[in-house]
Amino acid sequence: MTATALPVGELNNRARAMLLAVASGRAEIACSCEPDLYIDGLVCCDQYTAHSLAHRGLVEPARLGRVGQRVRARLTPAGSVALGTVGETA
Repeated sequence: MTATALPVGELNNRARAMLLAVASGRAEIACSCEPDLYIDGLVCCDQYTAHSLAHRGLVEPARLGRVGQRVRARLTPAGSVALGTVGETA
């Protein structure tokens, strides 16, 4: 199943909370092949899920950065679909 077809039911509560934090502008992501997620300035406790969200194409850096640099994280269109926020304004 592709990220764009990911039903909301496949997101566990932690993944959904992480996507909501990204959608609300509270998250940063490290530019890396295994991107770590930071919420409210603190490293996320479940980097496995953070990596999974990035690899599934649900979150991404809002801009390019150096390897290891933290930049604002944003939902991808697939992340918005997975979260059920398509068409909502931030």
